Amino acid sequence: MLKGSLGAAALLGLQACASTAKVAQAGTTPPPPAPGKRVSLLPIRVTPDQLIDVKCCIRPLRAAGPNLGTEMVGSTLVVHNYGHGGSGWSLSWGSADIAVGKALTVLPREIAVVGCGIIGLTTAIVALQAGLKVTIYARDPIQRTRSFRASGSFTPDSRVALGEQAGPAFGDLWERMARYSWKAFRTYIGVAGNPVEFSDSYQLSDTPITRRVWTADPAITQSFATSGRPQQNSEFGHYSDRIRDIVPQAVPLAPEDNPFSAPYATRASQMYFNFASYGHLLMSEFFARGGQFVMRDFHNPAELATLREKVVIHCTGYAARDLWQDKTVIPVRGQTGWLVPQPEAHYGVRYKNVSLLSKSDGVVVMNTNPDLGEMLGVGNSMELPNKADIEEGLKIIAPVFAPAAARRA
Repeated sequence: MLKGSLGAAALLGLQACASTAKVAQAGTTPPPPAPGKRVSLLPIRVTPDQLIDVKCCIRPLRAAGPNLGTEMVGSTLVVHNYGHGGSGWSLSWGSADIAVGKALTVLPREIAVVGCGIIGLTTAIVALQAGLKVTIYARDPIQRTRSFRASGSFTPDSRVALGEQAGPAFGDLWERMARYSWKAFRTYIGVAGNPVEFSDSYQLSDTPITRRVWTADPAITQSFATSGRPQQNSEFGHYSDRIRDIVPQAVPLAPEDNPFSAPYATRASQMYFNFASYGHLLMSEFFARGGQFVMRDFHNPAELATLREKVVIHCTGYAARDLWQDKTVIPVRGQTGWLVPQPEAHYGVRYKNVSLLSKSDGVVVMNTNPDLGEMLGVGNSMELPNKADIEEGLKIIAPVFAPAAARRA
């Protein structure tokens, strides 16, 4: 529940409570609050009539981490770049840099990229920047891929690997990709259309907020090693501490700085991606640099050897499970709901098991289960959306934005 600024007038966007700073006009950045003044926030509208879309994606988890290996298919060199779990958007530039670097070792003049999700499209642009002629072969442009059904936040170690199976050396590789990607994304800050942005993200709680550390549950006797699928959160690798020096960390808010009525709150600056503008910008850059797009579907690896290009970077994400018969790819289901864009409420909120993030392309809603953690959706390949789950999430988080009068009733 927002303090002060969530009276009826604030809900209509007319004014803020007199005890807080004035709310800026929609689409503008409010000035920093004066010392001793609590920041004023307009509420996010979370009524069911604001729900305009529900999307479901399948994230490709590989226990050992992304496949960045190489192999020969006939006389064609194939460089793999798939299997990033929930970190595809976040690691896309760093992963592309590694894949293109391997392709360049044979000094090609032209390459093919198979797949046009965020990994494929970013890889193609990096290859064009390196001076190569590039053709993307894909069934769909990025706007119709699984990538476009994600949530769009910078989450570079989300289900990216299992700690034991990836091994100790993976941490260094992950850090290289994460740092490279972070710097690349920063070059898009302030670009027209706001393809990449930062906003404040608040975590709210009725009890003190502590960092959860997953430890092995001895009651669970199965593991990835025995079943081929992770069985508990302690099996996942966690690497985010490696980049704490560049990624803003959450800080606890004192009561006088907390704009919500929840007794405990933290605030962090969160990087995220606006799909519509970012996808359009990448496609425009791809074609502007001379890239070619050929609509084509592939059914087995041998078909790659029939392409004109003799160097192929394979970026099909979850589809690699069937195309390459890579059964190490584990599906991880994820679902998001989308509310109408609300630029006047430019922030994110997490409360109980629901999170909201207001972006220019809509307010993304996720209804998760904190007790399941990274295990949520593991092994589930169902891509049909469940609207009821999102509507339930809206009910859970609605009290955060209730007017003060309604809370007293």
